Amino acid sequence: MIDRLLTTLLLMNQWGILLYFLAMNVTHFVLIIRAYLATRRYLDESEVDQMEDYFDSIHVKPITLICPAYNESGGVVASVNSLLGLRYPEFQVVVVNDGSKDDTLDKLIEAFRLRPSHRVIRQTLPSAPVRCVYESAFLPRLVVVDKENGGKADALNCGLNVAAYPLVCCMDGDSLLEHDALLRVTRPFLDRPNVVATAGVIRPLNGCKVTPMGIRGIHMPENWLARMQVVEYLRSFLFGRMGLSDLGSLFIVSGAFGVFRKDLLMEVGGFHKTIGEDFELVVRLHHHLKAQGRPYQVVMVPDPVCWTEVPEDAGTLKRQRNRWQRGLLDSLWIHREMWFNAEFGRIGLFSMPYFLVFEAAAPLIETLGYGFFFYALYQGRVHGPFALAFFCVALLLGVVNSHVAILLEQITNHPYQRLRDWAVLLLCGILENFGFRQRTLLWRLKGILDWYRGKEGWGHMKRKGIAS
Repeated sequence: MIDRLLTTLLLMNQWGILLYFLAMNVTHFVLIIRAYLATRRYLDESEVDQMEDYFDSIHVKPITLICPAYNESGGVVASVNSLLGLRYPEFQVVVVNDGSKDDTLDKLIEAFRLRPSHRVIRQTLPSAPVRCVYESAFLPRLVVVDKENGGKADALNCGLNVAAYPLVCCMDGDSLLEHDALLRVTRPFLDRPNVVATAGVIRPLNGCKVTPMGIRGIHMPENWLARMQVVEYLRSFLFGRMGLSDLGSLFIVSGAFGVFRKDLLMEVGGFHKTIGEDFELVVRLHHHLKAQGRPYQVVMVPDPVCWTEVPEDAGTLKRQRNRWQRGLLDSLWIHREMWFNAEFGRIGLFSMPYFLVFEAAAPLIETLGYGFFFYALYQGRVHGPFALAFFCVALLLGVVNSHVAILLEQITNHPYQRLRDWAVLLLCGILENFGFRQRTLLWRLKGILDWYRGKEGWGHMKRKGIAS
């Protein structure tokens, strides 16, 4: 009787996990299709619009770009140069040196001939003490703030205190924006009165040819870890988030490239010092505006691209994924009042459950699934139909979703022109499911344990720097 009961429980768990995998992959596939249709509509509208007319429009809002930098000497000058060369009617670049221990500040002073300024900063949002403010004699739109180290959220709040314009773009110190990226990512603020935040697309910079004039060659990286991440970014950053945006349920505006209304950021208290300050801020905006019943939109724009360096070694990637998982759990827990709460509309009934079940809990459930499978295999109790179905759902559907995202990306934006790059991308869409996915699963699982234990901090992020 006990043996029969164990067998029944094992089968029930097996089919339950199978249904979970099926639901997750079907949901991802639906989001990809929604994202493709939304992207096609956007591109059709963009073909009709004249970018030059938009550039000359008197309704375009000026914007401040806030770029925190901590030990970014390898790429900060190239990144700031790319920001200063953007096409936009009126903008300001605020670089916040967050107590770097390398020569980040020295490189900025030398490259842009900076000198101390008498500019007064109003401490509307609290931040670590400011040591000095620098300005350039020949680049009036550039401001560099040197402050004591306080973390990324603290640096962003310091930048918000300096920001002079109604829109702010928050980004990373090693990021490069495409020439027209600001014009495109801010267009929803002109077209739709209720937009409070917009997100651009993030793509790996590794393998691309960078010149003083910007990116002049888009190629797949030579490093295999970076190649796998290209597939991840295409699937999640572009089509996953574009699908959520089309459903009015976008929860993430990446810290590497996002635009916000400054007045709202000040209203909600700026960035909080959490593990994932960018994710938590967007959830807090949803929470705040929904609770007040104010109409608003958070929008994903599919063609303004920010290029950023991704890890090329397993240690750095492990620390990054661990931090992402802890940041996700931290933000969801802080705003647990919204879970399955009809008062928050789609955010409470769809976005929160989606991120809880298919993102936060995924490492636990998937690891449990693999554990049940191998335990049943060891005990000789593998149910034939289940084993075949589990393999197909866990691996083959992952390949299908990756390849659909890659093909739709080539149809809509076609960034990779060489046949070799496209072939490598398709190959990685298969190979990522055999080893890479399982490794990231374990790193995220460790992130859950570390979050439960109260671990804080980012860990050392090794970077090669932007090479010209």
